[in-house]
Amino acid sequence: MPRLVRWYVKTALLWLVIALILKALDASPWATHLPALTPVSWHALFVGWLTQLIFGIAHWMLPTKPGASKDRLRGDERLVWAAWGLLNVGLILRLIAEPAVTAGWQGPLWPGLLILAAWLQWLAAILYVVNAWARVRPATKRGQRG
Repeated sequence: MPRLVRWYVKTALLWLVIALILKALDASPWATHLPALTPVSWHALFVGWLTQLIFGIAHWMLPTKPGASKDRLRGDERLVWAAWGLLNVGLILRLIAEPAVTAGWQGPLWPGLLILAAWLQWLAAILYVVNAWARVRPATKRGQRG
């Protein structure tokens, strides 16, 4: 399993643990003081764990690029590393900013961080798709290259 895929999968597992902790906290009796735990926990679960796991496994399993050099079989991995970094920074920013916005903290910082978090995650998805797009090609007859 390539190193980049291991990073995606291990980070996804870490986000699963974080999401489950947030869900447990959300179910506690004092969770009424933390109203943003529900959306943050769902975001950690679906973007942090599920999306990141899909990105990692898909990067590993999609067909390699025909005719590419050995170090470029899976496309430009710099894009996929950048997607990993942007996705996780965006998730962390959301984890911090959403509770502040929900609690009504004053000032432009918190909504700005929440917007930045969304843009970082969006950009991560775009970078991932740009790299994966060329690897998705039609099926061919047995023995022929597509």
